[in-house]
Amino acid sequence: VMCQPLFVLIAAAIKITSRGPVFFKQTRVGEHGVTFSMLKFRSMYVDAEARKAQLARAHQDPGGIRFKLRNDPRITSVGKLLRKTSLDELPQLLNVLTGDMTLVGPRPPIPSEVKAYTLEERVRLNCKPGITCIWQVSGRSEIPFDQQVLLDEQYVYGRSVRMDFRLILATIPAVLLGRGAY
Repeated sequence: VMCQPLFVLIAAAIKITSRGPVFFKQTRVGEHGVTFSMLKFRSMYVDAEARKAQLARAHQDPGGIRFKLRNDPRITSVGKLLRKTSLDELPQLLNVLTGDMTLVGPRPPIPSEVKAYTLEERVRLNCKPGITCIWQVSGRSEIPFDQQVLLDEQYVYGRSVRMDFRLILATIPAVLLGRGAY
């Protein structure tokens, strides 16, 4: 309820600056491999998925299985701001309310990433996915995939209310500084 005015402002900015829906819904993999629809504010142009194959050659995560570009041309001008400030993630609070996600936990991967996981990497699926996690507060996209896995394993095996509280507090400066957000 407190976020509603912010939701309205963001929705208006998205609608005014680009055609298409306000929200982006994507199938993600949650706890124990169960899939769910994760919500985000749309930060890309509507033809982003069609253009993905064309951009795959410029993939900037050589040590991993994720597709993430630093200067992705599919991102709208409003989308750049939303991603830098992590405001595109706000609708995931609805995923938390429905029980698909929690505030803290490994970020939920897409099914094609999970298919490429090793047995060790599947450990990330042993708990509910979260909006924030250790590698989100440690550098986000600047953290290579193999290090993300290690940090997620550290979380899965050592999680506690105290750790969650520390990660929630650490999320505030991480979001404000925007380091590694793209």
